[in-house]
Amino acid sequence: MKNIKHILSLAVAIGFAAAAEAQGIVSPEINADGTVTFRYPAPRATKVQLSGQFLSGNLDMTRDAEGVWSVTTPPVTPDIYPYNFVVDGITANDPNNPFLFPNERFKGNLLDMPSTPPLIHSQQDVPHGRVSYRWYHSEQLDLERPLVIYTPPGYDPQGEAKYPVLYLIHGMTDTHETWFKVGRVNDILDNLIAQGRAKPMIVVMPYANAAPALMARNGTAPGDVLGTDLFTRELIREIVPWTERNYRAEGSVAGRAVAGFSLGGRQTLAAGLGHPEVFSHVCAFAPAIWGEGMAESFDRDYAPAAQLRNLKLLWISCGVDDGLYAGSQALEGVLKSKRIRYQTLYTPGGHTWMNCRIYLTEISQRLFK
Repeated sequence: MKNIKHILSLAVAIGFAAAAEAQGIVSPEINADGTVTFRYPAPRATKVQLSGQFLSGNLDMTRDAEGVWSVTTPPVTPDIYPYNFVVDGITANDPNNPFLFPNERFKGNLLDMPSTPPLIHSQQDVPHGRVSYRWYHSEQLDLERPLVIYTPPGYDPQGEAKYPVLYLIHGMTDTHETWFKVGRVNDILDNLIAQGRAKPMIVVMPYANAAPALMARNGTAPGDVLGTDLFTRELIREIVPWTERNYRAEGSVAGRAVAGFSLGGRQTLAAGLGHPEVFSHVCAFAPAIWGEGMAESFDRDYAPAAQLRNLKLLWISCGVDDGLYAGSQALEGVLKSKRIRYQTLYTPGGHTWMNCRIYLTEISQRLFK
């Protein structure tokens, strides 16, 4: 009965949300003092809270006479943050904010807190590249699979110039859109390229999880969510060749990089350290690996150390408060013992996309140099 009441309460809230724009509701509203006011229409709700990664805990909201709940936060540090409302215990998006976080499970909006001068991920008055949505046919899965692709300013599909390629992988439950819409890869690269700090490059963002499409078609999907073999094969045998057939890619080992966050970081290590004949730059952001048995899994899963010493860049990043920090340190220890060159960047904070934008900014200035 309690769950039914929650569902009915949420349904009523959604109905009022449809009229929110007509009521002149603004949410989020960024105030001159750096605070932010959020509003949510739910006249019959009994409790509404704001939840966001810019908060230390949920904030209770207050209902006005028209049934609109609101709360004003303390000053928010400039960045991009996910947030949502909790309406009588049920997570709900902000109906007045069109900017959504692409994710298979997490449902939330994005707060883009501006800064002066603008942050590197902010859209600036510089030449802009192009973001395209593309599809390819996966022979091994017999599926049409999506890609998001960034091409840099000046890219001409009929021109002579060829470009290196970064294959950029999302985290667990994220999608092929997350590096674009949350990671802001296009804005970061536009700005760095304009400043002469990064080389023009193509970025290919695949949907690294085929399970939803396989479940929809077959009613079943691979059970090991941390398994890397399926996507490694798809990346190397299908995505890389498709990219080099359809884009002006250099098509050389020196012109290929792979990077990823969380599960995408684990997949990055499997593809990059397992196949140095394909990728010369391997960058793992908070990879989903653990310290136990790291030396044994390294020898079992990756190429011999002598081959990995030829990598142009091997990069590990992680937040020091991230639950995966110990795994990154264990990997670093193995690399030291095998005399494999690498670079690291450990930052404050946890397992967040705020950190991912920092890592992407840093590696973009080191790739293909």
